[in-house]
Order: sequence, then structure tokens, then C-alpha cells
Amino acid sequence: MNLQLIRHATLWMEYAGKKFLVDPMFSKKGEVEATPHTPNQQANPLVELSVELNEYKKPDAILLTHTHRDHFDDAAIALLPKETLLFCQPEDKARVEEASFTQVQVIQEQNTWEGIAITRTSGQHGRGEIGKQMGSVSGFILQAAGEPSVYIIGDSIWCEEVEQALEENRPEVIVAFAGAAQFLTGGAITMDTEDIRQLRLASPESNIIVTHMDAWNHCLLTRKNLSDYLVQRDMFDRFHLPQDGESLSFHR
Repeated sequence: MNLQLIRHATLWMEYAGKKFLVDPMFSKKGEVEATPHTPNQQANPLVELSVELNEYKKPDAILLTHTHRDHFDDAAIALLPKETLLFCQPEDKARVEEASFTQVQVIQEQNTWEGIAITRTSGQHGRGEIGKQMGSVSGFILQAAGEPSVYIIGDSIWCEEVEQALEENRPEVIVAFAGAAQFLTGGAITMDTEDIRQLRLASPESNIIVTHMDAWNHCLLTRKNLSDYLVQRDMFDRFHLPQDGESLSFHR
């Protein structure tokens, strides 16, 4: 498999002969207003795209963890062909169809497509009342003959649901959305350094790719912050913190 970080949570993944676009967010730098009630009120995204979008507008399928605007924005909706196959959680079917996508497949538990098993997992987009207000989020585990298993956690903190998914599936590659996104009140709604530490302790043999940093105004954990944290604790082994546009390859 080959996985490229486009920016933030947007990934291009070549897996079992198919091309997946994960959580497309194509806006130009500063094109979207800042998430309100957050410590940093800089317009989003914080950085420009590092790739030429023409190469990424025709995936075989889109994989959508949820429809918050930093994962599914107006720019992506405008640019992507509406007949593209799109996999999503049940709660997002109506929103995606309202955006005129015509080939929407809801994943309740598991779908198999072209020899690829796609299993939906759940998570918690924050703790307490803020977590409830953030709505439903999903992750996905991909498995196919001859490929390493991949777990895209989605916008979740470390929680029982993530721990259970790791125990039951033992993924070889994990994609964690970090950034420690937060509002003026309450804790982080995506993984912070402690969540990442727990992830490593629970799955010490996995390659862990950490994204969702340095691109959105309320994501306060940077790549440098996380890198320093991991190095200081002698935990950097098997972690990957790709830069925008960087590609990584993994083989079974």
C-alpha cells in the first residue's frame, strides 16, 4: 500500500489496486472562516495545498469519516465528480446526497468492495458534553489479500471504542488524527500527546501515522510538539509524522 498525506486529514491511499481519497478538504489557504470559540482565530486552512489537485480529483472511491468542514468542504464538493463511489457512516448519507453525490454506500458494519473489506469503527469526538455535541464520527479498517491491514481512526480521542478496535483487528498500519483540537472550554476533541502514547502502548507492533496537524485553527498540537514529546520519551520508533504531500509505503 501507498499512502500520501495531502493536508490535515485528507489522504490519498493506493490499496489493493484501488485509489481511495479520504476526507477531502480542498480549500485554499484562508478561504474558510476560523472555527469559532477557539484560542486561535486565524482563517482556515492555515496552509496551502502542497499538491496539484488535478491528480487527485478522480479516485476510485472516497472514504468519508464524517462531514465536518475540515474533512468534507465546499471546495471538494465542487471539484469531485458526483458519480464517484463514496463510503460513509449512516448519519452522513443525507448530507452527502444533498451534495449531489449519486453513488453513496453506507457502511453499517462492514462492506466488501473489489476484494477489499471495509469495516466501520466508532469513536468519541471529545469527552463529556462537548463530545456529544460534536456528533457521530467513524473510523475504517481496510483489509485485503497481500496488503497490510490499515486502521484510519478518524476524529476520535483515545477511548474504549478505539481500544476495542485495536484488540479485535490488530492493524499493521494505523492512521491517527491528532492536533489536540479544542475550544475555549473543555478538553481536546482529537488525539493529544497522551492519547498518542496510549495508542502506542496498546499497539506496539503497528506503524502509526499521525496527521491532522498544522492546518486548522483549533488544532493546537503541532508536528514539532509531538515529535519532541515522542523523542523525549524514547517512543518515536515506528511513528511517522508526514509532511504535507509526503508519501509512505508499507508492505505485508
